[in-house]
Amino acid sequence: MSEKVNKKTEKKAILPVKVKEGIARIPSLEELISSFIRAQDVRPNSRESYRKGLKKFLSWLRIREITDPTRQTILDYKESLKESGLSSFSISSYIVTVRKFFDWLEATRGLPNIAKGIKGAKRARGFRKDPLTLSQVKELLGSIDKAGLRGLRDYALINLLTRTGLRTIEVTRANVEDIRQQGGEALLWIQGKGRDDKDEFVLLTGETLKPIYEYLKARGTTKPEAPLFSSMSDRNGGARLTTRTLRRIVKDRLRGIGIDSDRLTAHSLRHTGITLALQAGATVQEAQALARHASINTTLIYAHNIDRIKQAPERKIDALISGNTGNISNIDNISNTNNTL
Repeated sequence: MSEKVNKKTEKKAILPVKVKEGIARIPSLEELISSFIRAQDVRPNSRESYRKGLKKFLSWLRIREITDPTRQTILDYKESLKESGLSSFSISSYIVTVRKFFDWLEATRGLPNIAKGIKGAKRARGFRKDPLTLSQVKELLGSIDKAGLRGLRDYALINLLTRTGLRTIEVTRANVEDIRQQGGEALLWIQGKGRDDKDEFVLLTGETLKPIYEYLKARGTTKPEAPLFSSMSDRNGGARLTTRTLRRIVKDRLRGIGIDSDRLTAHSLRHTGITLALQAGATVQEAQALARHASINTTLIYAHNIDRIKQAPERKIDALISGNTGNISNIDNISNTNNTL
């Protein structure tokens, strides 16, 4: 009898099961997920992402009445995510969460890790968002009426994002007191991605700083701990801008100049700042410092795209076909090659 119970316990250890009186209760999958989430030493937003990701996985299992998942189950789940039309980034996020959960089960419960080695979706090369062109930047900033407080805020906000390459979360975390002087320059100290403290900064040039001060003066802000950018809604007026509201502000302003694309968003302004820095002559190392990329390889993607466009061979093909070969330096080699074919 004892041997049978042990086998049943081993098989159903991660699943909701009914147990007889006198036998230790086996945690349900929901309880194990809750325990896993509580055990994670991560930020609250990461913990919430894990919770949502595992909730989706659990729902998928229930719909298919799967009570004893195997490795093939995880592969089928991955395929289902692909068929649902999610981006490769989202698919990978869901799979990573499931993989972390089973890693934890293996480490804490000694259960077989059925998700070990299962990869996320292959990510597309490049970035998910595009930068604005220089003319689009000028049109966007020029379209904002700064006669009122809302216009002053939106201009200062979009101008800051574009000229510094800040992430939206970094801007929403910023306080008035985070603007400080050092070495005769104005700096905005920020809590960067994955950081616990405001230990990184961006330089605020006069063109960036002046609109911020104009906005703060009109807002009447005096408290140093006040958010740098605040909401103007009836419900949350004066409260810190959320990233969701910030993204909506930028999206509305982009639509105002006829730009409505999923690839052009608030995050595009970060890409725009880094791209403009390189186009203006900044080295890859300088652009990396601006973007605060952990790896220079990320910054090199921007540089590669710029060089690819600047030196596009498609233009040489056009010139050759149209007979305008004056700018093609190796035209003699091409002619000689043609003669030998």
